[in-house]
Amino acid sequence: METTTPVNEVNKDKLLSDLRVVIKDAEELVRLNTSPERMASMRARLSDTLQQAKTTLIHLEEDALERGKQAAQTTNQYVHEHPWTSVGVAAGIGLLLGMLIARR
Repeated sequence: METTTPVNEVNKDKLLSDLRVVIKDAEELVRLNTSPERMASMRARLSDTLQQAKTTLIHLEEDALERGKQAAQTTNQYVHEHPWTSVGVAAGIGLLLGMLIARR
């Protein structure tokens, strides 16, 4: 099962790019003492980029939730089809964790 699709990579890259632009613009706003017109233009640009970053983040969140639901459904289906295997694996993991904890 592939955890990251190319679309997700593009969205992550776009989000990081947008956030870098927001940071750069915010730093420029703080650093410069410019005319009110230039400040208004920079604020508008910063607002637009921030909105794009929010939209990308929302899409990434929705995609992550969908993948989480799919993973839960797949796990649920596997456990129902192979209950004893699931119990054995869970017991084995519990035994290993118990041994690691007791070792300290």
